[in-house]
Amino acid sequence: MKLLLRWAALAISFWVATALIPGIDIKGGFTTYLWVALLFGLLNATLGSLLKLLTFPAVVLSLGLFLVVVNASMLMLVARWSDKLDVNNFWTAIFAALIISLITRVVSSVGKKALPL
Repeated sequence: MKLLLRWAALAISFWVATALIPGIDIKGGFTTYLWVALLFGLLNATLGSLLKLLTFPAVVLSLGLFLVVVNASMLMLVARWSDKLDVNNFWTAIFAALIISLITRVVSSVGKKALPL
């Protein structure tokens, strides 16, 4: 149940990011948002975890702000591997990573309070 909640939160955060940031676009409907969220989640869980481990000193020195750069690079990789997601440039990916992180955190915390698991 937690996994489905996180997946839905990530899909919602992608929808909000595409609505707020003009340089990011997802071609398709609801299922496309779910597909991009799944791809981003899988890539972030595998390669993203390795990158976060390797860049741990930079994360510590920047007080965690370098994690936004890691998430933006994961977003750029998803855009490269999927023809459904378009990201114009790295700054767009940075802002989208910030929005996606914030919205996912808010939706997940609201979902945890609404559905005690």
